[in-house]
Amino acid sequence: MADRSTLDEIKKQLEQHVGARVRLKTNGGRKKTIIKEGLLEKTYPSIFIVVLDGHGTTRRVSYSYSDILTETVELTVMDENKRIPCLQ
Repeated sequence: MADRSTLDEIKKQLEQHVGARVRLKTNGGRKKTIIKEGLLEKTYPSIFIVVLDGHGTTRRVSYSYSDILTETVELTVMDENKRIPCLQ
C-alpha cells in the first residue's frame, strides 16, 4: 500500500516538468480511452493543473497525484517521451 511519501515523490517528478508538453491518457468508461495533449501548468500540494489544447479555446483540468498512483491517469512528458511512473 502506498503512503504519503509515494505521492510526494510523484509530485516532485511532476514539478521537474512544469511548462512541458504532456499527453494524458484517461479512462472514459465502458472500455473507452481518452487521449489529450496539453501543457503542465502548475503543481499544488494535492493536485496538478494541465492546460488542454482545444479548437480555439483553452481548458484547464486538474488531477490529483493519486490519479497517477492508481493509474486512472497516465501522464507522458512529450519532450522526453517519458512516462511519469506510478511508483508502486
